[in-house]
Amino acid sequence: MFNAAVWLDTVKKEIGDDLDLNWRNFSLQQINAKDAGDWKVWEEEDYTETRSLLAAIAGEAAKRQGKEAFNKFFLSLLTERHGGNRAPLNDNEVFLKIAGESGLDTSQFKQDLNDPELVKIVADDHIEATEVHGAFGTPTFIFPNGQAAYIKTFIPPENESLKTFEHFLGMFSQRSYIGEVKRPQPPWPKGAV
Repeated sequence: MFNAAVWLDTVKKEIGDDLDLNWRNFSLQQINAKDAGDWKVWEEEDYTETRSLLAAIAGEAAKRQGKEAFNKFFLSLLTERHGGNRAPLNDNEVFLKIAGESGLDTSQFKQDLNDPELVKIVADDHIEATEVHGAFGTPTFIFPNGQAAYIKTFIPPENESLKTFEHFLGMFSQRSYIGEVKRPQPPWPKGAV
């Protein structure tokens, strides 16, 4: 339905360096676990048995090679996942292939995939997102002033991407008194696409 990275990539092309995105980790598997109790996805013994923990670790490994390297890797991974190929998010071979195609140092990337410190980053990001910002889904935007907002949308038409982003910022980055905007169900998304 929605891929924030694709939308924001279009926006960033128009805005340039004035838009500084800091992608952080959030586990839908963790937040959606029924009766999770003390279970934590990042404490699993075999990460290939999780839905997307390895993808988060791979993203952190890509970040170690710089922001530009991460952005190329991240957008390529999401394109592979949501662009029709449905690439799995728990297969390091997929991530190594994408890392190579994105120009990353694959030897360093492969080494970093095994660094347990990256799992700690993923866990800490998720805990901060839920406990500090109240995140329950993706994408949740955290603004510099601490305000947070989740958005559910289709990717806006390219010629409306920037204006849509500006309206979103205007509505949610400063106005803490706006708690929720929701279209009645149904008819949404009738006519949306």
